Amino acid sequence: MVMEEAKRLHARLLRRGERRLQPLLLRVLAAGDLRYAALLLESFPSSSSSPPSAPLHNRRLHALASARHPLLLPVFSRAHRLRLLAPLSFTLLFSASASASSSSTRFAVCAHALLIKSGHFASAGDPFLASALVSFYAKNRLLAEARRVFDELPRRDAAVYNALLSAYARGGLIDAAEKLFEEMPDKNLVSWTAMVSGYAQNGMHEKAVQTFLEMWEKEGVRPNELTVSSVLPACAAVGAMELGRKVERYARGKGLLKNLYVANALVEMYAKCGSIRGAWKVFQGIGQRRDLCSWNSMIMAFAVHGLWREALVLFHKLRMAGVKPDGITLLGVILACTHGGLVDEGKLLFNSMREEFGLKPRIEHYGCMVDLLGRAGLLKEAEGLIVNMPVEPDAVIWGALLGACSFHGNIELAEIAVDKLMHLEPQNTANLVILSNIYASCGKWDGVAQVWKLLREKDHKKSAGYSFIELDGRMHKFLVEDKSHPRFEEVYETLDSITLIMKLINLENSEEEG
Repeated sequence: MVMEEAKRLHARLLRRGERRLQPLLLRVLAAGDLRYAALLLESFPSSSSSPPSAPLHNRRLHALASARHPLLLPVFSRAHRLRLLAPLSFTLLFSASASASSSSTRFAVCAHALLIKSGHFASAGDPFLASALVSFYAKNRLLAEARRVFDELPRRDAAVYNALLSAYARGGLIDAAEKLFEEMPDKNLVSWTAMVSGYAQNGMHEKAVQTFLEMWEKEGVRPNELTVSSVLPACAAVGAMELGRKVERYARGKGLLKNLYVANALVEMYAKCGSIRGAWKVFQGIGQRRDLCSWNSMIMAFAVHGLWREALVLFHKLRMAGVKPDGITLLGVILACTHGGLVDEGKLLFNSMREEFGLKPRIEHYGCMVDLLGRAGLLKEAEGLIVNMPVEPDAVIWGALLGACSFHGNIELAEIAVDKLMHLEPQNTANLVILSNIYASCGKWDGVAQVWKLLREKDHKKSAGYSFIELDGRMHKFLVEDKSHPRFEEVYETLDSITLIMKLINLENSEEEG
């Protein structure tokens, strides 16, 4: 419709002999017909008394770069010949090419060379251009080039620092990100969010929570939607539900729950912290805005916590709402069947993944099915499923079978599972301990002796366990006989007092019984 209007406008201008390019080109670009827009630009020769302006070429360049269109190079070359390229032209180009293909990457690198040759980069000192160039290299994972541009800049503002910082964090280069973060003269919300997000995405959840608290409480920087949706998964991972509730109150007060990413992260935080009621309340509050992620988070929450009926009911509601399930949805529903002991229903769902939903079962689905069959005592069927898998079974698959063998006392399959596990994860001696326990429960003491001989050869040592305790929104970690906590003396004094009181109570009860 928009393109038809643009063509009618073009026809009227031609009949009148008018050469008003700007309104026409803007209409064509809005319609997305980039080839027609290129033809319009070509119809204005460089000798024209009113050639296309630089802003028009900039709009065209940005549209082509965003669409990764093959006409980008000729249009860019024409703009260069007409001396229409300004710092803004390069800024738009690098910004739009930040997530482009390898061919566009090669072109943008050539454009960088042209930028240096033009003198714009050295003379303009444009922070937006510098930031766009660093971001372009960073988002294309050319971090060495991004760092080189960064180091060559005569002046660096917060935007340039943030561009490189975000790239380091996304790329898992946390040490480099931390060093750059410390060097920053002016940290802003984007800087703090990059660090919180980087820590969370790279599994450093404690640091993500600590950095968020430092930003929020110590520095007084107010989090936005991205910060909140980044810290909530970290809260979930370490069980910091008190902090999660505090973040929810802040988010509600600022209207951030209108953002679906924030709402979904909140559902998952409550679910992983064990508050199904809290997750359900947020899920219901999302209402008609729910996307597949919302449904999946709630279905999985019910399934993981053994509420298999609720999970299956919600799956039915998802289907009634016309939402197409994905692999995560089916994983949650099969897990619900596992907790409910619904073997036939689980098999039906697994077998319908390809036929009804067009989904290829992943290794996680096979693992869930092995667990389902194993819990039901169908160990041979579980083994058959593993043997006929289209992909190589991993340690999770064999671990699920070993767990089932432990429950049902099947020595033969347990030995097969442990043999596979010792090849897949030779350092994990816990599998041998489970096998030893199976031997012991079946009275096969020679097998127990053989396993423990092997454990001694492997120098088996049990990993130290630890606990997290949340107090006033902060997480405290404790190991066995731990003295790393700054208030460990008070902790042990309190523990000794509790132990003494328990002994006195036990003594009094013994005397009363006597």
